[in-house]
Amino acid sequence: MKATNNNIPQATTKRLPLYYRFILSFAEAGQGRISSKELSEAMKIDSATIRRDFSHFGALGKKGYGYDVQYLLDFFRHILDQDERMNVAIIGVGNLGSALLNYNFQKSHNMKIVVAFDTSGTPEGTYINDIPVFSPDLLEEKFAEYGAELPILTVPARSAQFMTDRLVKMGVKGILNFSPVRLNVPDNIRVHTIDLTIELQTLSYFIRNDKP
Repeated sequence: MKATNNNIPQATTKRLPLYYRFILSFAEAGQGRISSKELSEAMKIDSATIRRDFSHFGALGKKGYGYDVQYLLDFFRHILDQDERMNVAIIGVGNLGSALLNYNFQKSHNMKIVVAFDTSGTPEGTYINDIPVFSPDLLEEKFAEYGAELPILTVPARSAQFMTDRLVKMGVKGILNFSPVRLNVPDNIRVHTIDLTIELQTLSYFIRNDKP
């Protein structure tokens, strides 16, 4: 994602890909313009939040008219670098890693898994869904050879920090972490951790405690 304004709240930044996805669906349906109310109903986000998010980027719409769908689509495509592909590497090909290899961002035009690493891999590369899987010993060499930029870490907890340290030395700018540990990285490296257990426990809590 391109840097647009350092003052944009993180919550807004996380909603940008969702805006792009829903606006794309409106465009594919042939709709020329939308209101914040229509977008709100589709996304289940209140209109005030949408207008506040959009206000960080200047005048994206016109009062009484709403938003031009094609303009919004072009704007968010530019913001999210949808025209520039990012190559992804999977580190760890267990159940989750294998699922990601088989999925390979099928609905994304700008992300593609190009290489993977696992202890089951070989120096020549074994293939899953046409993606080569190499031994972790070749991480530095093959990560660069295949032009990977974004690593997705799906290794066991015991290996997570060790692999992270290697990635840091390689100069990666960010890591998507599925391992169940908090990674220690320098301040200039962004880590997004997705802990499925915590997400499920949180959802379970709300389901059991929401008032009828």
